[in-house]
Amino acid sequence: NKAQIRLPFQFELTSITANVNVASTGADINVQVQEDGVDIMSGVGITIDATELTSETSATPPSITDSTLASNSIISIDLDQIGSTLAGSGLKVNLIGYRVV
Repeated sequence: NKAQIRLPFQFELTSITANVNVASTGADINVQVQEDGVDIMSGVGITIDATELTSETSATPPSITDSTLASNSIISIDLDQIGSTLAGSGLKVNLIGYRVV
């Protein structure tokens, strides 16, 4: 649980990306996002390849398994791996989508 936010409305997630200020070396950065404690992506979640600054160029794109995020749910950002030789830093996660009315 690196960070948490509470959604003020229902949100339809169409994409998810992440980026860092300092790239990791030795191993990838793996980030999982959860809604009320349940993973919303399969596998390792978001991967930022070692020496890269963004997940948009990742060899393994994220696979969203729960795209409808409920109003008043808690969204958590979990760091599962941060590199090995040099840890990445300055993580930002972007939830892309639209408000469901």
